[in-house]
Formats: sequence, C-alpha cells, structure tokens
Amino acid sequence: MVRAGVVGYGYWGPNIVRNLSENPGYEVAWVCDLVEERLEACKKRYPSIKVTQDFSDILKGDQVQAVFVVTPVSEHYALAKDALLRGKDVFIEKPITASSSQAEDLIRIAEERELIIMVGHTFEYTPPVVKVKEIISKGDLGEIYFIATSRVNLGIHQKDISVIWDLASHDLSMILYWLEEEPAKVSALGKASIIEHIPDVAFINMSFPSGVIANVEVSWLAPTKLRRTTIVGSKKMLICDDT
Repeated sequence: MVRAGVVGYGYWGPNIVRNLSENPGYEVAWVCDLVEERLEACKKRYPSIKVTQDFSDILKGDQVQAVFVVTPVSEHYALAKDALLRGKDVFIEKPITASSSQAEDLIRIAEERELIIMVGHTFEYTPPVVKVKEIISKGDLGEIYFIATSRVNLGIHQKDISVIWDLASHDLSMILYWLEEEPAKVSALGKASIIEHIPDVAFINMSFPSGVIANVEVSWLAPTKLRRTTIVGSKKMLICDDT
C-alpha cells in the first residue's frame, strides 16, 4: 500500500483524491491546499484524510511515499523538487513545469535518487486512445501519412500558461504514444488575442523521421467545441472524436 499526499485541492485535485481513494493500492494520507474552504470540503468528504496548509507537513518522515502535485504550473517545480529531495516519488499534473530547464532538473534529481517522476498525461490511459494505438500497431491503417488534431473551444483563459502548454500537451502526448518516435522538426505559430503575452490560439506542425507529418490546432477562442483527431493511412483513415 502506497501512502500518498496530494498538493492542490482546487479544480482537478478532487479527481486525483477520488481516484487514489478508490484504488486499493493507495491510501491518501494528506491533502494540502492554501484555501481553507477547500480543505474543509475535503475533510467533509474524506474524514480520515489529514489536511494542512503547510506543504512541509506532508514531507515529514515517512508519512507518505508519493506526492501528487495538482497546483498551478508556476508552483510545480518548487513543490516537486522539495518532494524529490525528501525521497518521495512524484506525480505532476501536466504541464510538468514552466520551462524545459526546470523539467530537466527534476528528471536529473529523480534519476540520481532512483525515484519515480511522472506527468499526468490522462489521455494516454483512456480506452479510445489505447484502442487507436492497437489499431495502428496492428497495421490496420497501413503506412501512416499524417495526423491532424483539433482541440478548440470557447474556454477559460489561463493566466500563467499558454494554450499550447494547457491543451496541446494532450495531443502531443497522444501522438508520441501512437507513433513511438519523436519529431525531427517542429514549428509553432500562436497569437495572444485576449491576455498579452499568453497565446490563446496556436498551430503546431511536426515532421517525424518515419515520414509522418502532424498538425495540432488548439484554441480557447472558438465558436464550437472540438476534440477531434484524424489519422490518414495508406489503407484506411480513422477519426477519434472525444466529444
């Protein structure tokens, strides 16, 4: 049984706590959040879980073996680094950090201390995405020519990350999972329409060593909600519509 501590009980944190609580391999020992009302809501639903506004409470001794970071991205690096340095395995909701250098530093620390660090790429574990992987691996689509994804809606504008970091990370994780290769070339074009310096629409183009090309469209400024992926192969075409 892994004893876990969850940091962040805002928008997504309750989902993490619920899933861990329903998993027989885990016990949620602590939940940390700066907002007292959120902790009260957690305590009301899960009376056995200890709550705190002080992150250091979770890291003391051997109270937990794994820390789940479910906070705004600006806080990911510091919280995860503290947990790793205290010998805890770490799960971080996407995106992992606010910069590549921060991510590389966390990976280095985890490797040096033989600890686990994992990013919560939810879609890699959903039945439709796993099924697409199965179809591609069996060769049912033939040679893959290109992949096009649209993840757009009239959504909430994040204030600390761009639409690429917020939405495109889903599609990038799925494409890399399906193709089992990293792109040789990447280009991206974005525009900050509402909040200065925070792109809310972007188009990402990639080409892979195998010859596959991919386009990822993401936006918080769209008249309709789309969660659609099209994969075109030499034998068949596939559409995965998440709406």
